[in-house]
Amino acid sequence: MNKIPLLGKTLNELTTIVTDLGMPSYTGKQLAEWIYRKRVVTIDAMTNISAKNRTLLQEQYEVGRTQAVDQQVSIDGTIKYLFKTHKNQFIESVFIPEDDRNTLCISSQVGCKMNCLFCMTGKQGFSAQLETHEILNQYYSIPESEQLTNIVFMGMGEPLDNLDHVLKALEIMTSDYGPAWSPRRITVSTIGIIPNMKTFLEKSNCHLAVSMNTPFEDERLKLMPIQKTYPIHNLLKELQNYDFSKQRRLSFEYIMFNGLNDTMRHAVEMVKLLKGLPCRVNLIRYHAIPGIDLKSSDEAKMIVFRDYLTNNNITTTIRKSRGEDIFAACGMLSSSKLV
Repeated sequence: MNKIPLLGKTLNELTTIVTDLGMPSYTGKQLAEWIYRKRVVTIDAMTNISAKNRTLLQEQYEVGRTQAVDQQVSIDGTIKYLFKTHKNQFIESVFIPEDDRNTLCISSQVGCKMNCLFCMTGKQGFSAQLETHEILNQYYSIPESEQLTNIVFMGMGEPLDNLDHVLKALEIMTSDYGPAWSPRRITVSTIGIIPNMKTFLEKSNCHLAVSMNTPFEDERLKLMPIQKTYPIHNLLKELQNYDFSKQRRLSFEYIMFNGLNDTMRHAVEMVKLLKGLPCRVNLIRYHAIPGIDLKSSDEAKMIVFRDYLTNNNITTTIRKSRGEDIFAACGMLSSSKLV
């Protein structure tokens, strides 16, 4: 019998589990403490729970932590981890060390349904939603876990297409009984599934990053099929209903393609489109993937683009590429060869 993972259960769920087994309700809080704060990997390690109750738990349950099955280290220090899911599929997560921060890029799906032209995960196709414990396992099971300062849901998959499990993972990560992460240290990316984005904004205080890539609707449709269902203008109209003027941050991801979306015409339209919306723009160099005839803008064009937006009161940065040599950079994650 496959045992049920306790990792990924909320405090209320853990309390229900132990009371259903005839244990005191406070045992649920003990479980949460051992799993999320003390980071144990076995039920036997929970020494303030009686041996009898530990045995009872082990009949049906396990902690549910699994180690990475492989890792690759980039020349810049980035580490890409490969995890096996409970359905015997694979996902990738990326640890990105920097001078002032350590970031983990987490996956939310095996593959992706969205089929963006420039994304290797999209070319893999969609295989499965990750369950809450598989999302959290990426955080708990890397050696650098306790050194992390930031978490981004920008790995494989569209996070808001797996909304329930992502929201539950965020609830646990930011809870007092969990690792108690500040929502201001977590960013969730989306290509713009509007109904799910609204739910996310109402139920979570984490930052939001929207993949834009061009301000023109016809061009965006060629790059991102989601544009047909949820046009960028509709998305921006919805975002106007939320307050991003305080601690919560709204950012737009803009991958720059040579000759396609890196002209002054695009920069001018971006300023018009984002006027009055408190946000920042992250310019990202395109990382070439097999079979796609696109090239990245050069550094000079990116600087001109950045400076125009910045001079028009839109905070804009050029994101440093990391892990390209091990296919760990933006848009390059894929485990299709292993599925």
